Amino acid sequence: MKVLGFESSCDETGVALVEFNEGQGSAPRLLADALHSQIAMHQAYGGVVPELASRDHIRRVIPLTREVLVRANATLADVDVIAYTQGPGLAGALLVGAGVAASLAAALGKPTMAVHHLEGHLLSPFLSSDPPEFPFVALLVSGGHTQLMRVDEVGSYELLGETIDDAAGEAFDKSAKLLGLPYPGGPHLAKLAESGNPEAFALPRPLMHSGKPDFSFAGLKTAVLTQVKKLGDAPTEQQRADLAASTQAAIVEVLLKKSLMALKGSGLKRLVVAGGVGANKKLREQLNAACAKRSIRVHYPELSLCTDNGAMIAMAAALRLQRGIAAPAPSGGGFEVRPRWALGAIS
Repeated sequence: MKVLGFESSCDETGVALVEFNEGQGSAPRLLADALHSQIAMHQAYGGVVPELASRDHIRRVIPLTREVLVRANATLADVDVIAYTQGPGLAGALLVGAGVAASLAAALGKPTMAVHHLEGHLLSPFLSSDPPEFPFVALLVSGGHTQLMRVDEVGSYELLGETIDDAAGEAFDKSAKLLGLPYPGGPHLAKLAESGNPEAFALPRPLMHSGKPDFSFAGLKTAVLTQVKKLGDAPTEQQRADLAASTQAAIVEVLLKKSLMALKGSGLKRLVVAGGVGANKKLREQLNAACAKRSIRVHYPELSLCTDNGAMIAMAAALRLQRGIAAPAPSGGGFEVRPRWALGAIS
């Protein structure tokens, strides 16, 4: 069976085609995917403008769909199920992907399947060359979400810990903005940090010793703001690099320690890291080193699949269908989106 997946929850338009055999004998495989990022468009505003994001999704989604079908040497007639991101995300952006998916399904007489955005991230490492095995602990870490989940099987998720305020990616981006770096700030801060001293500034590690695998990054952002003010209007490039390195070190240390805490508490020896921040080089280095000492396997999606993408949506739908834990809805042209939707609420 072939699943065509659409992702349009924020500022990336993603389309992908995944194929799977019924039954769990073989893993689904990615036939083709295409992605358009809106970073260049939003940079002038220092962040995502929801209305512009929605309009750009409308412009991009059909050409990307054609591109995917050409790459996969397939046609719409070959598609068996059409999946789309139902939430969480920006309401207007979600409506574009859901609307296109429902319209195509109605026109072709194909069923649709709504997918949770975070489940897509959670299962994205199954697209990698080193897919994980169940059960595992998952660190979902992105611009909007920071959570630790116990994953026993597709659809079986237990929340172990989450942020009580800002997400890790948000802390990266807001700290980068304070340092005068362009949007999206996280990758620029990581680049600047390469020439900095991670011990130059004593920044807080919120909730580090709480005894629970929960996160808090709002206090760290405030501490970065305080240091920026102390440096004045003309900090040296080295000072900026040192503050970037210290900020990154604080975020990475918190993510590392909380992940190890969750692993220890669960008794599991496998960690999956997914979401945009999962591409951070320092985070990967420190997680790999710490987990190797404890005989823990770590799995990541391919770097190209760390950000939002259609492949993870198609894959999540395929894995659910393959295991018989979800059925596609008959095509009728109707759809809904869920801008706020907890991962624990899905079944």
